Amino acid sequence: MKIRTDKIESLIAEIDDIINRIALDEKMYTNRLSAVCTTYRRSARNLIHYHTLRTVDLRDIQKKLGNLGLSRLARSEQHVLASLMNTKFVLGKLINTFESEEMKKPGLSIKKGEKLLNRHTKSLLGYRSKGRRVRIMVTLPSEAANDLKLVLALASSGMNCARINCAHDEPETWKKMIDNVQLAGSKIKRKITICMDLAGPKIRTGLIAKGPPVTRYAPDRDAFGRVINPAVIPLVDSESLSNELNGVVVSSEWLRELKKEDRIRFKDTREKQRELIVRTRQNKHIVYTQSNNTCYIGKGTDLYYGHNEENTSTVFNLPLSRTWLLIKPGDIMTVHAAAEPGESASYDPDGKISNKAHISCTYPSVFESVKTGEYIFFDDGKIGGEITEVREGSFDVMIHNAKSKGTKLRADKGINLPDTDLKQGGLTAKDYTDLTFIAEHADVVNYSFVNTPEDVDNLIVELDKLGVLGKLGIILKIETKKAYDNIIDMLLTGMKTRHIGVMIARGDLAIETGWENIGRIQKEILTICSAAHVPVVWATQVLENLAKSGIPSRAEITDTVNSLKAECVMLNKGPFINRAMLLLDKILRNMEDYQHKNVAFFPEMEKSI
Repeated sequence: MKIRTDKIESLIAEIDDIINRIALDEKMYTNRLSAVCTTYRRSARNLIHYHTLRTVDLRDIQKKLGNLGLSRLARSEQHVLASLMNTKFVLGKLINTFESEEMKKPGLSIKKGEKLLNRHTKSLLGYRSKGRRVRIMVTLPSEAANDLKLVLALASSGMNCARINCAHDEPETWKKMIDNVQLAGSKIKRKITICMDLAGPKIRTGLIAKGPPVTRYAPDRDAFGRVINPAVIPLVDSESLSNELNGVVVSSEWLRELKKEDRIRFKDTREKQRELIVRTRQNKHIVYTQSNNTCYIGKGTDLYYGHNEENTSTVFNLPLSRTWLLIKPGDIMTVHAAAEPGESASYDPDGKISNKAHISCTYPSVFESVKTGEYIFFDDGKIGGEITEVREGSFDVMIHNAKSKGTKLRADKGINLPDTDLKQGGLTAKDYTDLTFIAEHADVVNYSFVNTPEDVDNLIVELDKLGVLGKLGIILKIETKKAYDNIIDMLLTGMKTRHIGVMIARGDLAIETGWENIGRIQKEILTICSAAHVPVVWATQVLENLAKSGIPSRAEITDTVNSLKAECVMLNKGPFINRAMLLLDKILRNMEDYQHKNVAFFPEMEKSI
């Protein structure tokens, strides 16, 4: 291959320019570097080097290096300066112009960069499982407080870290969970790291008005429409002190007269003739009936039995119907600060909206921050729209994203405002209280809705007050657009302590940054953290179908394979969580020979089985 000296010299000059920029930028960060814990001093320097490297469009340089058969710097994040100096050395050798003294102190070597990441991962997340580099974190369900067998099964299947979310349950339950995790760890002779999530500031939908006094009862049918199981309708007498069965409340005297196989007739709310058959009497207060037809029973419906319509009882009360707002594309919905229950839109006889749908928001500062033209999403992005009008204490949303026949919006569902500069983040009053418990019982605190370096500093100050700074690990949950934009400064601030990590909370982050961008953004977070030698937890919806329904999808298997680029994978709770654990452990072990971080390996090709 003929080598043109002038082109090689030009390429060396371009690399020299990057190296000089790195030296200048490092001087600008002198004060920030001096505040970093000695454990992370070299890693912080390398992070700054990587940040400088990524301010350059490297594509042309990469193409030229690839044409020469050299490394394209695509996997240089853990050892930026060493990779640049090595590349310059090889280019110099090609044209015999390299001076040996230029190789002195190139920064972290390739081997040392990898060792630092491994060391930091172990100090934060504990020991890995034998034969598996990537650790597994499992979100514990509430049942883990009283079910040692469940926790022991998870531990035996390969759980390395147990996650407890402080947004749910209470300290008494958390302590029982931790006791069971520690007991399970002692039984399998392996320490399991305890990670606890701060709840953080939650932006959620408020209460919704009770539905109409009507309840639908329907039998189970097969594919041919044949009844498999009849609808079961409990009748409860009006003198009973409670309605725990959510039964249909009727007259006490009338209920006492009912006998097995009596037929109760009525017209439902649609004026359809329906019949209930009395099957069993549990006691004088409760009678169970069945129906082979779908029926709508409303408050005030008259029920009678036998052939005499005088044997009648009016329905006094009903189970509370499930409540939601039905939101359709093109609807205008009002979001308000007032804590009044939300309601669906109402229509006039011509089908025009007479009253807009409305719902409250639980986070007051939203109303001080939103602007027209900004986007808003509800319930993990199932409903989305644009803010069209802002008033004091409320704003209107034009709905763009929803199912054509309508999407149900319930109370206590998450709200995302990716375009809004919210005064959100940092520690809430509940977080300060929960931190006292976490400092005493956990190994790691997962920092929810952290957005700025100041937020990180606030947590560090609080941990110092509690006497656990440098002992309790910190994982920064990246779940907002603002957090992603500030991630490098937040990492440099977090490096003031000895144990720091990052969680890619891909659910909220995808909504905040856009579904079309989440692939790029999660890749950027992985490389930024790799440059800082900071471990990453790959989180949200990993094997979710399997954990919830028992059957995985092909897409989530592929997603799980991608998680090998992180240091830890998080599973959320579900009825089939142990099955998900076993499959995840197997996938991670099987793929170890093929993928290490973002480096692909090529073992001898094998047959499918």
